[in-house]
Amino acid sequence: MSDHSWNSSGSDEDQDPELGQPVEFGGVLSKWTNYIHGWQDRWVVLRKNTLSYYKSEHEREFGCRGSLCLSKAVITPHEFDECRFDISVNDSLWYLRAEDPEHRQQWIESIELHKLPPPAAGSGRSRKGVVLGMRWGRDPQSSRECGDPPAWKDDGSLAYSRRVCVQLGLFLAESGYGSESSLRRHGSTLSLTSAASGFSATSTSSFRKGHSLREKLAEMETFRDILCRQVDTLQRYFDNCADEGSRDVFQRDKVVEDDEDDFPSTKPDGDYLLNNSSKEKLCSQGTLKEVNGIDFKGEAITFKATTAGILSTLSHCIELMVKREESWQRRLDKEMERRRRTEDAYKAAVSELKKKPHYGGPDYEEGPNSLINEEEFFDAVEAALDKQDKIEEQSQSEAKSRTLLSIPMTPGDSHSTLSTHRYSTKVEEMVQNHMAYSLQDVGGDANWQLVIEEGEMKVYRREVEENGIVLDPLKATHAVKGVTGHEVCHYFWDTTFRFDWETTVENFNVVERLSDNAVIVYQTHKRVWPASQRDVLYLSVMHKVPSTNENDPDTWLVCNFSVDHDSSPPTNKCIRAKINVAMICQTLVSPPEGDKEISRDNILCKITYVANVNPGGWAPASVLRAVAKREYPKFLKRFTSYVQEKTSGKPIMF
Repeated sequence: MSDHSWNSSGSDEDQDPELGQPVEFGGVLSKWTNYIHGWQDRWVVLRKNTLSYYKSEHEREFGCRGSLCLSKAVITPHEFDECRFDISVNDSLWYLRAEDPEHRQQWIESIELHKLPPPAAGSGRSRKGVVLGMRWGRDPQSSRECGDPPAWKDDGSLAYSRRVCVQLGLFLAESGYGSESSLRRHGSTLSLTSAASGFSATSTSSFRKGHSLREKLAEMETFRDILCRQVDTLQRYFDNCADEGSRDVFQRDKVVEDDEDDFPSTKPDGDYLLNNSSKEKLCSQGTLKEVNGIDFKGEAITFKATTAGILSTLSHCIELMVKREESWQRRLDKEMERRRRTEDAYKAAVSELKKKPHYGGPDYEEGPNSLINEEEFFDAVEAALDKQDKIEEQSQSEAKSRTLLSIPMTPGDSHSTLSTHRYSTKVEEMVQNHMAYSLQDVGGDANWQLVIEEGEMKVYRREVEENGIVLDPLKATHAVKGVTGHEVCHYFWDTTFRFDWETTVENFNVVERLSDNAVIVYQTHKRVWPASQRDVLYLSVMHKVPSTNENDPDTWLVCNFSVDHDSSPPTNKCIRAKINVAMICQTLVSPPEGDKEISRDNILCKITYVANVNPGGWAPASVLRAVAKREYPKFLKRFTSYVQEKTSGKPIMF
């Protein structure tokens, strides 16, 4: 992590007047990315109510890679890691690590200061609801649900009818059946006959998408105006009739009084009202003209045409709504089918995840406080190894077709004596120990347990634990036809061919070459989640064991054991494993028939492979033993098959 893990970009002048805190803070924090890349340094910026992160400080101009709103954020300091804290907002969860506990506390306090209280519940109202409330002529803050029509009093007046028609049109328009702007009143040129006819251009055009119901609502608006005018005309007629009736009653009373007094009554206009002939002129001539001016037959025809048009328009509206309902029903059925398929896929995915559990956070990694149990740990490791096996099978054809430079083998006499370097004493001691103990029989008090047997190959194990770490020594024996011990050890020791047969190594490099047959190698192994990544630093030496008598088989040995080197110190990203491995190969030759030369059919290589590995870390013992039982036999078969393929058809190297 960078030394400058905390940087405040705020100053005394850059203060938020309301919050009283620096506007922006920035610094380097380690963020958990994923289980492949683990912890990565990121430039984190805290500004007001938002926490953002960038790949680096210099890449801020390219935009942030993620951000969190801190209004409802929950900050949780880790229980065991003093430098780590987690920030969660709903489903988002960030794992962050500071350089030290002091910096972590500064970040937590600053984040808490920048958090803003969430807005009060119910303070926001949708614009649509307010608009509907104002449209219905009431207070938008009313407790009545938006969009409900107002409870106007039905007083039987024409104004009430008009309000109902207008607001009904607006309500339908707001509900998706038209828009308020489309409810225009058609002119008087609209033919009532064409409106009432089911074959009119207006009716047939009503089925056009997006315009049908709006056109029908416009027609209804025109019919409403026509009916309103008729109602006004009839209302005036009845009002006039009522006025004349009351006036007639008054005149009748007056005539009766005059008749009793035997005096005739005259009106200013010259009309006489006598007691026996006053019924002939009860209404004024102006009133009679106004009443007789109404064309009742025309009004009846207009009323019939209008009602027929209304019924026809309503019929079309119903038909359109039925068609639209059927269309929406089909869409609903399709969506329900999609939802069913999605739910089935989700259930299948959940079932698959239960079979092969995957966990995303650092709390599920290998460690003393890991949240993953031993069984789940083993399932995850096994799933990762299966995936690697599939990748290996796919790349085998490419590896076979790839041509490598032929490295000439060094004659055996040059390896018969150990070269002189600073590790010479240690190398000689290791070689003698392996020759003394590795070739011993597996019976007796050695307590070797046979764990697997496949043809000529047998794998033994002796269970040893130290401070909870599995240190099981492993021993495997195998017999391979057609190759010599020198050839097997050459391909095992020479790093030129390492990637051809070794599938667990991610990368390696030769740190130092001590001699022609001794090198110091640093290599990192592929990570198998949730286990941590391992690396090893070891000295590798190839040596020909001198024969004590002429009957002893030709014996070669490769010994790999851990050492320390200043150029490759341990790092926090990998756990340094310790190894002590030996491959001892003895060449057995059967005499050929007659005077024939020795061929590969006459040679047999007896291999003894011994491995003492201290993996370090906190991996469960049962998982380590299961992986060793699975991987060591696969390695031995893969390597010996590779040597047979490489030496086939080539001269024998003894």
